[in-house]
Amino acid sequence: MEDFYQRHYFAYHKKTFHIDPSSFLEPFIRYLKPGASILDVGCGSGRDLLWLKERGFRVMGFERSKGLAALAGKHVNCEIIEGDFEIYDFSKLSIDAIIHVGALVHVPHDKMQAVFKHITACLKQSGKALITLKQGEGTQTDEHDRVFYMWHDNDLRMICHAWIQGSRFQKAGFESKG
Repeated sequence: MEDFYQRHYFAYHKKTFHIDPSSFLEPFIRYLKPGASILDVGCGSGRDLLWLKERGFRVMGFERSKGLAALAGKHVNCEIIEGDFEIYDFSKLSIDAIIHVGALVHVPHDKMQAVFKHITACLKQSGKALITLKQGEGTQTDEHDRVFYMWHDNDLRMICHAWIQGSRFQKAGFESKG
């Protein structure tokens, strides 16, 4: 199967880069200290990184698509790590917060808990995470043959609570918006 983000990175950038992320990033940054370090996993061409950097946060991107990573580096002028988030060693980083805006929508339900635990290995003790997923039942496939895994709020809560229970973190204001 063709990798949409590798092949169509520029079209994806044009479609998404100018969307204002304030509606989901503004509530999240209220939980962060000024100047906090933020890792954007699946950063695309850097839209959210740029928004966060303009507000004084120290940002770093993580992107699998070489083309999107190059665009993010160009637009945001920050470090972009190219790699696959399922195998990259995140434990070597030390980050205050992670955002996964649309990055985990292609992860199957049975792999989500392990992937989330793997990525959050870079969070500091008081770290925060933002995840956006698609709400619904089962899967959806779009016109580009991208498979999106749909989630119910309670299912995601169970994964996050299991992660909290099995990690060094304390439960700190987990909330969900439908």
